[in-house]
Amino acid sequence: MASRSPPPSNLDPTQSMQAPQGADAQRAALDRMWSLVHGELRRAAHGKLALERPGHTLSTTALVHETYLRLASQREVRWEDKAQFFALSARAMRRILVDYARRHRHFRNALHYDSSDGSGTDGSRDAVRLAGAERADELLALDEALERLAETEERLSSVVECRFFAGYTEEETAEILGMTARTVRRDWSKARAFLYHALRDRAEP
Repeated sequence: MASRSPPPSNLDPTQSMQAPQGADAQRAALDRMWSLVHGELRRAAHGKLALERPGHTLSTTALVHETYLRLASQREVRWEDKAQFFALSARAMRRILVDYARRHRHFRNALHYDSSDGSGTDGSRDAVRLAGAERADELLALDEALERLAETEERLSSVVECRFFAGYTEEETAEILGMTARTVRRDWSKARAFLYHALRDRAEP
């Protein structure tokens, strides 16, 4: 079994990135930071995807690669420290997973249309893809509720991004957001209660 990468707190804080000057220097700063934390980010991504339902076709490698591309596209970011990097990675993973869910919801609509014309496809395969689309609807609803939460409780929204979308532990989330693990635990509980009620109200006719 592969050994677990050390948590972000074990990274040398003296290796923080100084603000780059120009696009090339900025990319170089991102690449240096990436080399420091790639293993831990990959572990978090793998843990998150392991909780998805069968039929989820986004791999750990693809999620991590897409996260890098999204981070690299942010031209105004000052790559200064690992906590900032992990927080932005969590935000990027959220957007990637939501975009993935949106595509699967569109697939479900197309699948329903195609099946009505009698052309037919392999039923078991369709069932797996359809289950993924149902999960997609849930994730999109969650993302909408999280946007509402962020309007009044931005810190709680950040905790959900770290814990749910990126799969960070309480301790990792605490360091990334600059708070105690106890505060993370309390905020996570409050956020889940808010999201539960928001999704329940949305589901009621």
